[in-house]
Amino acid sequence: MAKHKHEEHENHERWLVSYADFITLLFAFFVVMYSVSSVNEGKYRTVSDSIRAALHPIATPPASALAFTLGHQRPTLMSQNLPGQKEVAIRKMRELVKNMKQNSEFDFMQLQEKLNGDIVITIPDQVLFNSGEAAVRPEALPFLQGLSQAMIELNRHVRVEGHTDNVPIRTTLFPSNWELSATRAVIVVRVLSELYSVPAEHLAALGYADSRPLVENLTPEQRAKNRRVEVVILEHAPQRLEQMEDAPRAASDETRGIPTQPAFPDNRSPLP
Repeated sequence: MAKHKHEEHENHERWLVSYADFITLLFAFFVVMYSVSSVNEGKYRTVSDSIRAALHPIATPPASALAFTLGHQRPTLMSQNLPGQKEVAIRKMRELVKNMKQNSEFDFMQLQEKLNGDIVITIPDQVLFNSGEAAVRPEALPFLQGLSQAMIELNRHVRVEGHTDNVPIRTTLFPSNWELSATRAVIVVRVLSELYSVPAEHLAALGYADSRPLVENLTPEQRAKNRRVEVVILEHAPQRLEQMEDAPRAASDETRGIPTQPAFPDNRSPLP
């Protein structure tokens, strides 16, 4: 009787070997990816600061993890009062005015130093605006940027005044020259503050319409001189309205013999 051949046992778990190899490779892959994605924060910050300093060597602030807003950082832009700084800033402004005066249309643009120390820069309206408009012309932005840098160096209060000629204007936006002159002054203030970081608390805007002409409004040339924006850089900070009102009141009380301080600071009445 013939012997039956022994049937070979089939290994049904052979797939486990390939599966284990696949899992091992997948694990190794994720380990490598994790190691690549883990960045040394200190080295990254050092490299980032170096690149930023190379691209912006002047305006680069020190790295900080604290949140900040532009408004809070603006006061730090004000420079310290150093010897000779005033002369340097005024020289910069004179150069700006001189460069603008090379255009024959702007030849009456000027910078004056008053006896009281104020600096007045007279800017023809066509330097900053189109006729009958209050939007600053893009060509005027470099001039305003240079002017703002000098203002920051001087660290003074600035009054921007808008002036027009006596030709009436009646539009939807500007019913009269009062609105036009005031809006132009406000727009210049906003450009200096919001674009070029001159502190807003150092700025003021006034509109005078045609009430303060430089010359008579008899010819087109004369009217062109009266259409202007004057930037007045004050030697002394303006006195607050409350201080101006309190000063004469205190003086008046003293002359009448009225004590300027309460007799009983704790609001108690005297004992009977």
